[in-house]
Amino acid sequence: MVPMVHDDLALRGMRPLELRRLDLLRPAVPILQALALAGIITICLAGITSLTQLSHVSTAYLVAVLIAATRWGAVPAVAAALGGMVASAFFFYPPLYDLRVSDPQHLMDLALFVSVAMVTGHLADSARAHMRAAQRREEEVRSLYAFSRRLAVASTVEEILASARDHLSAVLGHPVLLLQARSADGGPSAGAVDTLPHAVRASIARIEAGVLQERAFCVDDATRSTWLVGPVSLPNPGLGIVAVNLGPFLGDDLRRLRPKLDAALADAGATLERLDVARALGEARARSIRETFREALIGSVSHELRTPLAAILGAASVLARAPAVAEDDRLAQLAEIVRGEADRLDSDIQKLLDASRISSDGLRPQSVWTDPADLVDAALEPRGRRPEDRRIEVNLPEELPLVYVDPMLVTQALRQIVDNAAKYSPAGSTIRIGAREAGEHVVVDVRDEGMGVTDEEKERLFERFYRSPRHSAAQPGSGLGLWIAQAFVRAIGGQLTIDSGGRDRGTTVTVRLPAPRLG
Repeated sequence: MVPMVHDDLALRGMRPLELRRLDLLRPAVPILQALALAGIITICLAGITSLTQLSHVSTAYLVAVLIAATRWGAVPAVAAALGGMVASAFFFYPPLYDLRVSDPQHLMDLALFVSVAMVTGHLADSARAHMRAAQRREEEVRSLYAFSRRLAVASTVEEILASARDHLSAVLGHPVLLLQARSADGGPSAGAVDTLPHAVRASIARIEAGVLQERAFCVDDATRSTWLVGPVSLPNPGLGIVAVNLGPFLGDDLRRLRPKLDAALADAGATLERLDVARALGEARARSIRETFREALIGSVSHELRTPLAAILGAASVLARAPAVAEDDRLAQLAEIVRGEADRLDSDIQKLLDASRISSDGLRPQSVWTDPADLVDAALEPRGRRPEDRRIEVNLPEELPLVYVDPMLVTQALRQIVDNAAKYSPAGSTIRIGAREAGEHVVVDVRDEGMGVTDEEKERLFERFYRSPRHSAAQPGSGLGLWIAQAFVRAIGGQLTIDSGGRDRGTTVTVRLPAPRLG
């Protein structure tokens, strides 16, 4: 069991001695830099005074004061002012190389210099603080605007969590992991990462079990990093669990940082509540469950339909060839209608299965070197894919290079494209299939003389289930063909595009297949 550390002092001694010394020396670095700047000005003044006499040497040190105030703050500016005063008294005011100043005028110069330096340094430091505050506000507004835009278009739990995570990282200034609390049905936390340190996972488990209801520190023994783990919003735990990687910190550092972290998380939680992220997460989770159920139902029903449909197709083909049916025109037409409609239904079921495969398991192409001509032949030949009332012209050069693709995916994509070309072309028209080499790709074009595509239709043609009113009125369909074809082509690293001259001016579908050169 990994203990949770609630007392900041308990974190003392968990870092190497060298890192602790570096932490102690870090505040002194700007002071040393300011003194070094005063030293550089002293060297420059020494060279100038060797050539000419200067009466108000101390005024030159105002440059060091201004630089120190604007870059490092008030304390380094004071150090630069004191360094300039000591250097002026020791090197330039008589008696030389002595801190005592004999001339009252020089004493007045030094007193005036210190006063002006203090005021100037304070004003410069205030301007620096205002500038940084303005930059922080600008960054916060920009981050909030980007977050609200990403949240508006996010549709899944993962996208919403990623948007909120990036927003919290920008607000807190530390890497943040955001997880959705364990669902009521006992499912795993959304956004969980298996590579999280064991201490962080144990803390998250205690929060989900209700043992821990506040934010607390824990330490990763492997990296010695400190994590802050707890609800994003204490009043509304439904917003999720946040894990902030603070890096290696000392107890004193954590004591100073903790109020800032709590305040930033409170503001971020209030922002998430105003944007109703909890409701968005719930809706996205519900959509995901519905989509999973629908895909499972489609896949199950489609598989169950294939067996009886295969029997219907076989029986219809046998009946169509039977002498008694062939001699009777009316029965022959009926048998042909049954066979054609069964074939169309089989094609629609295959589309549903392809859609279920794309949505659920994703596509894992098995690419091999393939002849493009074999892909085109395979797309045309099976199941009588050459429509009898449309002419198909295939023009493929003999010297086309091999393509590196998954033959099954590309063949199915080309079948969908040819089916669409035949479906929306008039009887007696010609469908032309050509190919050419283009760099490290082979480009396959399928041109038809059919209904064409308008600019408005082209923007939505690859959407799932989309069918334009014009095409819906002309032919029945599911609106899945081009969506499936594009998914298959993208899976093998290709590209599918559509071009058309407009309404009733035909369509050209272009498929770019990868053909990388060896060596």
